[in-house]
Amino acid sequence: MRLSSRFAAAVAALVAFSPTAALAQQAADPQGSGPIVNALAWLQGTLLGNVATAIAVMAVAAIGFMMLTGRMNWRFGATVIIGLFILFGASTIVAGIQGAAG
Repeated sequence: MRLSSRFAAAVAALVAFSPTAALAQQAADPQGSGPIVNALAWLQGTLLGNVATAIAVMAVAAIGFMMLTGRMNWRFGATVIIGLFILFGASTIVAGIQGAAG
């Protein structure tokens, strides 16, 4: 067997076993999941909407003030602030994980 025929066989095997067809099937929502998707979209809009953003800004300001005046433990304050970063950055975090996985 020549080198070019081995290379062609290897390329054909890679194309045959690539997971692109299986990944394409995951793009659509399953049948009957409309109400669940709508409820989760409402929850996401509530958690990331204007009211939640305003409350988070006030919470960070209050916690920062309390940490600077010595009324709150720095570890607890940092935990709350990191939690807010994770909450508002969740879509970016998930997109990064999905990009790394496939």
